[in-house]
Amino acid sequence: MYKAVTRGISVTVTPRYMPEESSPDDHRYFFAYTVEIINTVLERVQLRARHWRITDDHGHVQEVRGPGVVGEEPVLGPGESFSYTSGCPLTTPSGTMQGTYLMETADGETFEVEIPAFSLDSSTKKPVLH
Repeated sequence: MYKAVTRGISVTVTPRYMPEESSPDDHRYFFAYTVEIINTVLERVQLRARHWRITDDHGHVQEVRGPGVVGEEPVLGPGESFSYTSGCPLTTPSGTMQGTYLMETADGETFEVEIPAFSLDSSTKKPVLH
């Protein structure tokens, strides 16, 4: 589990390897991750957008930007939380993800909330022979 807190917005990520969705012989490794966002402050916020940086074992970076998460732009009142699960394919057995959510307050102020960097690891790495 990985956690970051920005301006009272807590983001916790729990990644897992999905062997049933993966095909290592075809260089396809699929990972799921569950995110829980908790509003610990006294103002309402809405998640407007996401920005992900996905890095594979070879250092190749893919950036993903878009509105909301899983088709939603959840509103979180004080003390409320929102959880969702999504996925990420890689062509290598491991990598990392990190990013930000763009949040908006009731009065229209926007700010970025950190998504903690987390590891994607299939634990199927083959030993390097020298």
